Amino acid sequence: MPVIYDEVKMDCGYRIDILVEKKVVIELKVVENFTDEHIAQTLTYLRFSGCKVGLLLNFYKKSLKDGIKRLIL
Repeated sequence: MPVIYDEVKMDCGYRIDILVEKKVVIELKVVENFTDEHIAQTLTYLRFSGCKVGLLLNFYKKSLKDGIKRLIL
C-alpha cells in the first residue's frame, strides 16, 4: 500500500498481509503474545487503507480462537 502525503505518492509504503474485500485488514503473526507495537502497526494499516475493522491473528497459540484480536477504528 503506497503512502500518499500532500499529493505525493511514495511506493515505499506498507504491506498489509491480507486485505479482504477492501474492508477488513488481517495481520498475521507468530509470537507468544501481542505487543503494543503489533496493535499500533495494525491500527496504522487501518488508517492508511480507510478500513474500519482489523484482525490480528497469532498462529503461535495452540487454539486459533486464543490468538485472535479484533480492532475497530
